[in-house]
Amino acid sequence: MKNKTKLIFSAAIAAGLLALPRVQAANSEEPALTPPAATAGASTNDMSTNTSVANTMTELFGDPVIAQGKGFEVKQSELDEAMVGIRSFIESRGGTITPAELPVLQGQALDELIQVQLLLQKATDADKAEGKKEADDKIAALRKAAGSDEALDAQLKAAGTTLDQLQAKVTQDATASVALQRLLNVTVSNSEIEQYYTNHPTDFEQPEQAHVRHILLLKVDMATHAPLPDDQIQAKQQQIEDILKKVRAGGDFAQLAEQYSEDQASKDKGGELDPMSSDQMDYLFGPEFEAAAFSLTNNQISDVVTTPYGFDIIQLLDKTPSKQLTLTDTVPQTGISVSDAVKDFLTRQKVNKSKDQYLAGLKKEADVQILDPDLKAAMEAAESAATNMPPDAASSDVAPQN
Repeated sequence: MKNKTKLIFSAAIAAGLLALPRVQAANSEEPALTPPAATAGASTNDMSTNTSVANTMTELFGDPVIAQGKGFEVKQSELDEAMVGIRSFIESRGGTITPAELPVLQGQALDELIQVQLLLQKATDADKAEGKKEADDKIAALRKAAGSDEALDAQLKAAGTTLDQLQAKVTQDATASVALQRLLNVTVSNSEIEQYYTNHPTDFEQPEQAHVRHILLLKVDMATHAPLPDDQIQAKQQQIEDILKKVRAGGDFAQLAEQYSEDQASKDKGGELDPMSSDQMDYLFGPEFEAAAFSLTNNQISDVVTTPYGFDIIQLLDKTPSKQLTLTDTVPQTGISVSDAVKDFLTRQKVNKSKDQYLAGLKKEADVQILDPDLKAAMEAAESAATNMPPDAASSDVAPQN
């Protein structure tokens, strides 16, 4: 694996897609694109399963209030929804939640749900307007990352939510964040942005990127993650060889991708993927795909490439040379400027350094009560885990990464 490109941007977009709070997601890699395993149904199936389990639990045991304070309450269904998102976010990156980690994550999720409600009570009309604007920007970025409204709708449906529900959730969280920033009187000046940019040049190195199309035939059942039967795999291998012959004979690659590719996120675009660095491509599609793509020249077509997902044919459209991003450039796959990304990062650093004492005061003022004994213990475990974090980790809610 090559060195990571250290561009600054928030994990909040990915978190927003799964309607989850920013809990322990800071060190996760930001998914610029959805990998084939997810677009073909692996992660979305997991999300559907998790959502179904959460709904069943609500049907069986009702929807009790698990936390309350002056002017608000949090129900079990809200925590369940947050945990579905957290679990799906972790599982989509190949991770798991251990029994020991689960109570801490539940405590952190509940704590953030409470914080959001307390901050919404303090939000002004101006905070709400700014929160809506930020939420609209995040939803627009999600649309762009998904590739189409249809693809985004499919991802949201698989996650057990709708665009309206997601919009409401992201708007709430953004409004709470804006209110907290105002209440703590946190500001970031242009000189601070420029100073950070000057002092961290390697954070803004954009490596060479490859822009490709591909045709994918899967050799795994994405609903179960299990390999297809040998005879089906052999049939897929023969089919991809036949497709390659059509391409070599002058067939239109984009049309063939729309006809045959099983990568649902890209097939409607003729198999086209956003430009990616070798590191991103390795992470999302595997080293075999990355090695083949970066070995091609413009418009060259690969032989059949075998990956853990299946069989691929890749066409290189173009390559973008490596460069140093300026403050006015746009951070890849985010739609925001480098300057705004740095401002967001520095703002979060400042907020995280001073928010704990302020939020503790809000909880005391609102007489917050955790009504479920197990969740109360989970909250205490989460607070203990936060107390024992290294000093810099508490302020790395958004970290330089790509």
